[in-house]
Amino acid sequence: MTRLRPLIGITLDHEPAGGYATTPWYALRENYCAVLQRLGADVIALPYQPERASRFAELCDGLVITGGGFDINPALFTNEPVHASVQLKPARTQAETELLSAFLAQDKPVLGICGGEQLMAAHLGARLHQHIPDAVANALEHAPMGSVANPVGQQAAHLVNIVPNSLLATLTGETQGTVNSSHHQAVSELSNTSDLVINATAPDGVIEGIEHPGYRFCLGVQWHPEFELTPMDTAILSGFLRACC
Repeated sequence: MTRLRPLIGITLDHEPAGGYATTPWYALRENYCAVLQRLGADVIALPYQPERASRFAELCDGLVITGGGFDINPALFTNEPVHASVQLKPARTQAETELLSAFLAQDKPVLGICGGEQLMAAHLGARLHQHIPDAVANALEHAPMGSVANPVGQQAAHLVNIVPNSLLATLTGETQGTVNSSHHQAVSELSNTSDLVINATAPDGVIEGIEHPGYRFCLGVQWHPEFELTPMDTAILSGFLRACC
């Protein structure tokens, strides 16, 4: 049944006891939900229940895998030692991996944002840089310090060049755009067997977006379009929701 408003499942971050609560708690920035609701969707947050991933995929019309202050486990893409900067959240990665698998198995649209894009890449056979400053010579600042006046997410960080004829180019109608940035991992290379394609790169060569043409909608971007820094961001989110209808 097609809904008038698509129902979008969205993943949650997870924090240990302390701060907000004396027991472990979920977290999600409000703007992830607010922008999707404003653009015409209903949103449901998905708890960490990997065994229920297929059921969640049945209920929802699409999935947004959010970012967060953690990293993708290098064991998923390399045999190299874990870099000292890497911070893991195993329960989150397991839950999001199962959700990604379930939604793709049902060919339902998936949008990966920042860490969500990295998870998508690793799951579909790509490799990641564990720490951009140590892996990319003359790299741009991809994890800039924010301020009260200009917080990370709401500030322009660098340009991206968009690959012509990609899904991203079709959605945005652009060949170049300005994006925010808050990451130290990034896709480094695609496997010959992954079928992923690159759709955006930064001027320093860092991969900023990927997509999988074998699915109805499988798109990942390294930046945070939920802040709607530019009309390009809104176009990405709107295109995702159209695919969910």
